[in-house]
Amino acid sequence: MAAGFTPSRAASYGATADSAARLGRTLEPAEWAAAGIPLLRNPREVVTGLHARHLPRPATAVVAVLGPDERVVASASFAHREREPDGWVFRNALLERLRRVIPHDLRRRVPARTAVLLYCREGDGRWTEEDGAWMWGLRDACTLHGLRCGAYITLTPEGWQVLGEGRGGRRPHATSRPETEHRIPGQRLSGGTGSERPRRTAAR
Repeated sequence: MAAGFTPSRAASYGATADSAARLGRTLEPAEWAAAGIPLLRNPREVVTGLHARHLPRPATAVVAVLGPDERVVASASFAHREREPDGWVFRNALLERLRRVIPHDLRRRVPARTAVLLYCREGDGRWTEEDGAWMWGLRDACTLHGLRCGAYITLTPEGWQVLGEGRGGRRPHATSRPETEHRIPGQRLSGGTGSERPRRTAAR
């Protein structure tokens, strides 16, 4: 008689292993704070500009690349819903958009540009497992694209918050309209539209 797992045991073991793997692709707030993520000089300016450009709604991610002067040189937004948040899946989604909007910097010894992520979601500003998966995904995508990993920002009905820094504000928030004629510093407001195309700007 052949020994082995019964189908139900095998399925249970596979689910447990998958869950453990997903948890390994999550960053806790303390890990993020200890990672030496560079602080934004003017986070509200960056948040307000990206909000005006992409008008994100819950379950929308906006990834942006900042130059050394902290001006946005490229950005893309996309809707992304996952029943079970997984940093590996988020990493691949971010990397795909980065490759579309800006060349990689892998040949540089030291990254010259920084990627930040603004994620619009329901709930409050407290850290969630989904946030941890996005943090892991952002960090890994930056490594693979030759960028410095920058801030992770949540946009909720309560307002915006730079996780790990304790900085935030009430506006913009997840359902607010953009401020009148606000533009992202150093960037024209042009790019694709539609739910399947990332809304983006070309690198300068």
